[in-house]
Parts: sequence; structure tokens; C-alpha cells
Amino acid sequence: MTHAALDGLVRVYPAEDGPLQGSGLVWAHGGGFVQGDLDMPEADAVARAFAARGAAVVSIDYRLVGDGSGRFPAASDDIVRAWSWAHDRAASLGVDPARLIIGGASAGGNLVAGAVLRMLGHAPAASVAALPTGVFLAYPTLLAEQPAPDAALRAALDADPAFDHFPPARVRSMYETYLGGPVRPEAPLTAIPGLATPADVAGFPATIMVNDDVDELRVSGELFASTLMAAGVPVALSTEPGTTHGHLNRPEEPGFGRTIQRVVEWMAAATA
Repeated sequence: MTHAALDGLVRVYPAEDGPLQGSGLVWAHGGGFVQGDLDMPEADAVARAFAARGAAVVSIDYRLVGDGSGRFPAASDDIVRAWSWAHDRAASLGVDPARLIIGGASAGGNLVAGAVLRMLGHAPAASVAALPTGVFLAYPTLLAEQPAPDAALRAALDADPAFDHFPPARVRSMYETYLGGPVRPEAPLTAIPGLATPADVAGFPATIMVNDDVDELRVSGELFASTLMAAGVPVALSTEPGTTHGHLNRPEEPGFGRTIQRVVEWMAAATA
């Protein structure tokens, strides 16, 4: 049975029997920094899927810009606070702290990547007991101004305008809303992690990134993955075939189960 903790900031999903027994996931849903909650499938269904496979899950109800309180660094602070709480209480959650990872989807992926950069000492720095053992990023948005997609992705987006959710103007506006101001030159690295250099991500934990197939945000994810690889970070990078942005919010689609299984296998190896 799930329960709320940390003054309602998190919902805890106890582990069931499964291959990930003894491991844990601290998880942040997406929603463009302005929407989303713990009951949306990208939060609840994902948490239940990992709990059913043996991982205790701490799902974060971080502050949103849409409710007037979530501008940077407030939501990022919530991620760091939830991580610290989960790590400090790992034993009571049935989790080996060395097998606790952090992850997020879409804007939640941004928040998680930025929080880990804060843990590595980038401003605003965060004092935490330990870094996550691993990071799971699902179709993250990591750049306010991202390069144009390649010809194949551009053609796929043009084939059905309904898939083209993130043109440059919309992405920039999303980040300006999150920051409460312009994206240049004031925006900090920890709010726009895709700006990181290999030196910036030195020490970043092993990472699995699963991007959507027909999704312009895939460009920022792939660029960040390349930066991690250049820094020597172990990265498992994949694109879930046949998906559009946000497939973990649609558990009825086959891509949901494929991604969960992909990450379960990675977690089992990464936290062995």
C-alpha cells in the first residue's frame, strides 16, 4: 500500500517480490514544469511497474510553475530534498543505499539531471550524503535552444503535425516560464543541463536514457548523452521504436512495457 511522506512531497510505493529486490528508484514525472501530479500514469503507473518488479519507489510531487511556486530552483530543491530523504531512510524502505537510483521523464528528466549536477557541486550546489548509483532519463528536455533535428526526424515530424509538439518557440517559452526570465545569459547550467561540457559532468553516475522515436526533444537528450560519454560516463542510450513524446504516460501502448523492461534489466546490472 502506498503512503505519503515528507510533508506530502513524496509518495512511497513499497517493493513487491521481484528481480529488483533491495533496489530503489526516486522518480519525477514530467509536465513541462507547469503541470502533472502523482496520479498521472507517468508517475503512478511507472511507480507501480517498478514496485511490482521489486524496487521501492519514491515518487516526487515537486512544486510546479503552474501553481505559482515552482520556478527554478524551487522544483529542483524538491528533487534534492526527496533524494536526500530517500537515501537517509533507505534501510526503512527495504533498500540498499548503494542500489538507489534517481530518474525522471521529460521535464522531470531535466529536474533530475540538474539536481545531479547540483550534487556534483554546480550552483546552486546541494549537500547530499551520496550521489545516486544510477540515473534514468526518459525522453528528457535538456536544452532551451536545441539544434535542429536531422533530416530523418524532421521528415517524421512533418509527416504528422500532431507529433510536432515542441517547435523551438514553444521550448524556449517553456524554459522562460520555468526560469521566470530569459534563457540567456542568466540561465544556470543546473536549469539547462544540456549546456554541460564533459568537464561539467565529470563524476556523473551511470545513466540509462530512453528517448521517444518521433520527438523533437530527442535532440537534446542525445546531445547530453554524447556529453556524458565524452566524460567517460557509462551510458545506455536507446530510442523506443514507434513512440511519440510521453509514452510512459500511456501505459496501454506497447512502448511502456518495453521501456520498463529495458530499465529493469539495466538496474539489475547497474546495482548488482
